[in-house]
Amino acid sequence: MGPLARTVELFYDVLSPYSWLGFEVLCRYQNVWNINLQFRPSFIAAIMKDSGNKPPALVPRKAQYMTNDLKLLGKQLQVPIQFPKDFFSVILEKGSLSAMRFLTAVNLEHPEMLEKVSRELWMRVWSRDEDITQPQSILAAAEKAGMSAEQARGLLEKISTPQVKNQLKETTEAACRYGAFGLPVTVAHVDGQTHVLFGSDRMELLAHLLARGANLYCQHT
Repeated sequence: MGPLARTVELFYDVLSPYSWLGFEVLCRYQNVWNINLQFRPSFIAAIMKDSGNKPPALVPRKAQYMTNDLKLLGKQLQVPIQFPKDFFSVILEKGSLSAMRFLTAVNLEHPEMLEKVSRELWMRVWSRDEDITQPQSILAAAEKAGMSAEQARGLLEKISTPQVKNQLKETTEAACRYGAFGLPVTVAHVDGQTHVLFGSDRMELLAHLLARGANLYCQHT
C-alpha cells in the first residue's frame, strides 16, 4: 500500500498570471506527487488590500522584470502567456470579481468543471487578450471548457447571491489567515504540518516537502 494522498490547496485568481503557472504545474504533477489537489478561487484585490501590498506592475523595475520573467516561464512551462495590450486597464480597472464569483459558483455546484473553466478564463485574459468581466465573456469561457449553455447561464445567475459572495469572501479570508499578500498561495498539509508557499516558483520546495513526508510515512509502516 502506497502513502496516503496529502492535501494541497491552491489559492488563485485568474487575474494573476503566476497563478496560472502554479496551477498548471500542480495539475501536471498531482498524480506523480500523490496529492489531493483542492482549488480555492480567491479575490486577489482583497488580499492585496488586506495585506497592504500593491501590484508589482506599479513598481517600474518590478514591471520590467515581470514582463521578461513571464515570457521565459511561459516558454519553459509551455503555457501560452501573452500580455494584454491594455495591461493597466485589465489589471487595475476591470479586475476579476465577476470571474472569480463565477468560478466560486462552479466550485459549489460543478467542481469537476473548475479546472477547465479556470484555464479558459486564463486563456482569455492572459493568452488571447479577451475580456473576462462581461457576462457573455464568462459564458463563452464556460462553454469552451465544455459546460452546457444552460449550465453556464444558471451559474452566472447565481454570482450575485449571498451564498456565492460569502463563499468567495470566506475563501479569500482563509488565504489572508494563511498570511497571503498576493497570489498564488499553495498550502500543503503534510504529516500534521501546514506549509504555506507563495508564488509559482516554489514547486521544487513543495516536491521536497512531499517527498520528505512520504519518507516519514515509509519509516513508520
